[in-house]
Amino acid sequence: MLKKLTDDKLEEILEVGIMEFADKGLDGANINVIAKKAGISVGVLYKYYENKEMFFQACLRRSLDVLESVLREIIESDDKLLLRAEKMIRAVLYYSRGYSNYVKMYNVITSGRSQKYASVYAKEIESLSSKVYTEFIEKAIRDKDIRDDINPRLFAFFFDNLLMMLQFSYSCDYYRERAKIYCGEDIFNDDEKVVGELLKFLESAFTFSQSEVVHKN
Repeated sequence: MLKKLTDDKLEEILEVGIMEFADKGLDGANINVIAKKAGISVGVLYKYYENKEMFFQACLRRSLDVLESVLREIIESDDKLLLRAEKMIRAVLYYSRGYSNYVKMYNVITSGRSQKYASVYAKEIESLSSKVYTEFIEKAIRDKDIRDDINPRLFAFFFDNLLMMLQFSYSCDYYRERAKIYCGEDIFNDDEKVVGELLKFLESAFTFSQSEVVHKN
């Protein structure tokens, strides 16, 4: 009879899985390697997870739970949109540094190597942020804190794209080098500059109505 694993051990196994999936992707990760690194047998792993894909889903849900815990206070706050945006940016920087393997695993899903899983996981990964961002943009419009000539769902999409690229820039090698090319070699040593400049960008997007923008010939 297999001995039941403790919650701490199950968390350890998920962390090993996240590291392996972040490095190799869903197709490339080897369940035997994961079991060995976690100090258990493959049989024990399959007692808890039916197959590699089910185990991957458990790893993905763990990463989403951690992200949600990081964002929960911001999500539930009643702050004005730009203050929320600042807190969100700072949370993304914290999450990307502290949980870089989680972001790398997410990046693997978005790549061509995992294309066949894209439609399956996009909804699970993006539902939280799309709902939250759309709702707080809609609230800001109702409260007259921002311009009212925008489509909340599209602006939520644009906002999330910015944060997603920021996550990748702090976690994934290619995007890190890309950020250095655009922003300078020392950009990762100056979080306040990143936060401040992104907020300027967002403030212009959210506060200037189209009629206020003058294009000179």
